[in-house]
Amino acid sequence: MLEEVERWLERRSWSTADRPLDQLLAAKRATGPAGTVSVVLPALNEEATVGAIVGEIRRELMSEAAPLVDELVVMDSGSTDRTAEVAERAGARVVHRDTVLPRIPAVPGKGEVLWRSLMATSGEIVCFIDADLRDFDAGFVYGIVGPLLTDPEVHLVKAMYDRPLEAGGAVVPAGGGRVTELVARPLLNLHWPQLAGFVQPLGGEYAARRALLERLPFPVGYGVELGMLVDALACVGLDALAQVDVGVRHHRHQDSHALGRMAATIYRTAQVRLARATMVRPVLTQFDRGPEGGFEPRVHEVVVEERPPMITVPEYAARRAA
Repeated sequence: MLEEVERWLERRSWSTADRPLDQLLAAKRATGPAGTVSVVLPALNEEATVGAIVGEIRRELMSEAAPLVDELVVMDSGSTDRTAEVAERAGARVVHRDTVLPRIPAVPGKGEVLWRSLMATSGEIVCFIDADLRDFDAGFVYGIVGPLLTDPEVHLVKAMYDRPLEAGGAVVPAGGGRVTELVARPLLNLHWPQLAGFVQPLGGEYAARRALLERLPFPVGYGVELGMLVDALACVGLDALAQVDVGVRHHRHQDSHALGRMAATIYRTAQVRLARATMVRPVLTQFDRGPEGGFEPRVHEVVVEERPPMITVPEYAARRAA
């Protein structure tokens, strides 16, 4: 691991207990309008869990005694179940994806609704929480919002947690996050090693300043979390990013086919960013000491052309057939 990342882990990794709720309420009052908080739940057919999450946030973080959250919005991504009804009854404002920026045709995908949520909310701090969480605790919200209220140098905060895998009645304590371990973590370590310290780079629970989010592109699908981390690193630098330990995350697990689709989308998101950052122009500039003593650039074309398999070349195929 890079020394820079080791220092970052010590400086920018916390737990929820490091910033108690009463401390955050005082910080919010002192911050004023810059401390307004919007919580967004992207939801697609989550009637079984969305109500409990909304209810917990309303009770613990939107009461007169603890007014940490100013706005709670469920962004409905085209649900065909009772997600919208359950969320409204629990106290959320429900916004349908297609009603936001209607001149731009909506496409399916989590990133699509997160992007549109910026238009549907007003808080200067935006907190995203997946709507499929079980045994949800309000600490997921105030844990990741906390650093943004208390440290002006922090711009984006990811939650970190244990992800047990629950299948067929059995529980594997650290078996969740399969796409993270098999796809995202290798990609980040190989290509963006500054981000190697994030425990849950693909986690759906994170908070950021609106001023950052509005400057970032949003991949429309499952690549949104990886894309946002990579782009935020380029935009504000590693020291403006942080993570907070919020405990354990319980949620619905995807089947292998869904994980495969997720992995492909994440790989493609990384591929697009690698193309932007590296081989946008296939040239290499090197430097030689010139006759006048200074350095002179030498630009070389990087050869990327490939020859086809020889068996497809007619002359070769004819010779083989002779």
